[in-house]
Amino acid sequence: MTARTEPTNVRLPVPEISPLRRMGRRVLLALFLLLLMFVTVALDRSGYKDSADGEVSLLDALYYATVSLSTTGYGDVVPVSDTARLVNILIVTPLRVIFLVVLVGTTFEVLTERTRQQWRLDRWRGTLRGHTIVIGYGTKGRSAIDTLVRDGADPGSVVVVDSRHELAKEAAAQGYAGVTGDASRSSVLRQAGIEDASSVIVATDRDDTAVLVTLTARQLNPKAVIVVTVREAENAPLIRQSGATSVITSSEAAGRLLGTAMLSPEIADTVEDLLIPGIGLDIVERDPRADEVGRSPADCPALIVAVIREGQRFHYNQVETINARDQLVVITA
Repeated sequence: MTARTEPTNVRLPVPEISPLRRMGRRVLLALFLLLLMFVTVALDRSGYKDSADGEVSLLDALYYATVSLSTTGYGDVVPVSDTARLVNILIVTPLRVIFLVVLVGTTFEVLTERTRQQWRLDRWRGTLRGHTIVIGYGTKGRSAIDTLVRDGADPGSVVVVDSRHELAKEAAAQGYAGVTGDASRSSVLRQAGIEDASSVIVATDRDDTAVLVTLTARQLNPKAVIVVTVREAENAPLIRQSGATSVITSSEAAGRLLGTAMLSPEIADTVEDLLIPGIGLDIVERDPRADEVGRSPADCPALIVAVIREGQRFHYNQVETINARDQLVVITA
């Protein structure tokens, strides 16, 4: 029974090369091959015979290289010695073939593109470990990726999944691997390497889609951190039951920020500043320093707002002393 090969919808980031540069590379390669053949013939001119005067000059060697590589071959300059004929077999003929390949490079490139793409995909999948999958490349998904990259994440460790082909293509143009397909299907998530992913961000447009995607992702990867955004707060418990590690209610969070901005624009600006890493204030999670262990969060010089202990979050005033295994949520400048 022959195994079916599943069609791939993965787009890897590829550097854009202008047609002029492509043509320039081929011209340079053709000139290099011509020069190589000229040198080969010039070093053994005594092994060739010119029907005009019997001797082969440097110009004759260049002439022979030109007509030979172009397969014109007038027959006025021919190899006569055993050495020259052996060189023609082992060097000149392969150079002639390569030269022809360069001349028809566009056709050759089209024929080999699929093989080259499959080779790149196989190599990409072989090195894909501990990456982040972002499902949905809308405004929320793009903002999440921007935050990760600003915080030091490697763009090559981000894989975008979106059902819209144009958005997956846009993600690839930005330097991220893009997968086109329905993320609620296990086959699509497997193309994104869900089994080896360390984290998944679900930023779909619909809450019911987010539930299905979260269920599928959790089934395929029980250990990954899955962060999900939903529009309605009433859907958050269902998302958590589906396996989400953290749920962000986008509509309520935006509404609270709008209300805060109405009462105090400065507070709203400060909250937004905290959410943008690298600009002004930052909120980070880190290990306790040696001088912080055993002290109360309120007594530490750092501005500690929360303590994470054994997977649970406590406000800074709910913890009497900091343990070495705690994680601290700190506001830094």
